[in-house]
Amino acid sequence: MRKTTKSRETGETNVTVTLNLDGQGKTAIDTGIPFLDHMLTLFGFHGSFDLEIRASGDLDVDDHHTVEDVGIVLGGALKELIGQNAGLVRYGTFLLPMDEVLARVAIDISGRSYLHYSAEYSREKVGTLSTENVQEFFRALVRESGITLHLDILTPGNDHHQVESLFKGFGRALRIAVTDDPSQKVTSTKGVI
Repeated sequence: MRKTTKSRETGETNVTVTLNLDGQGKTAIDTGIPFLDHMLTLFGFHGSFDLEIRASGDLDVDDHHTVEDVGIVLGGALKELIGQNAGLVRYGTFLLPMDEVLARVAIDISGRSYLHYSAEYSREKVGTLSTENVQEFFRALVRESGITLHLDILTPGNDHHQVESLFKGFGRALRIAVTDDPSQKVTSTKGVI
């Protein structure tokens, strides 16, 4: 079973993440940001990952530190579980329609951190989550996990739908990428990631 718990405590936040890549999509999320909780629940459910997140932070300042640190800790957990990618499919791509919105998510478990993010929003917040911090979450997660991630809103629309399509698509694409490859080899002709 690929499962780990990671924590991070700073002067601004306290975050603990338990991630099981071989789960059933069971989640228990409490970040203090209800819309982020909803998005992470969708990520876990659609990826079939068991995910527990407890976070407290300086939300009286704003949501940035909490959102970023949740991304950092989740990214660190993911890095530990994917290791050198031996035995993993490595790549995952998913097109996710959410009513009028169409999102494309593509992942490479490459050992090289890179984020391409193409989404524009018409409002500053969805619930209490700043839309600009959606990118900050994924940037932190990518940096810590060492994956390459492309997130594109191909057909824009309602901001809630756009953010939701990215999180659901990320769960689906990651599920594909972390699936066992029958060859059990590192999926690179170099023999190492």
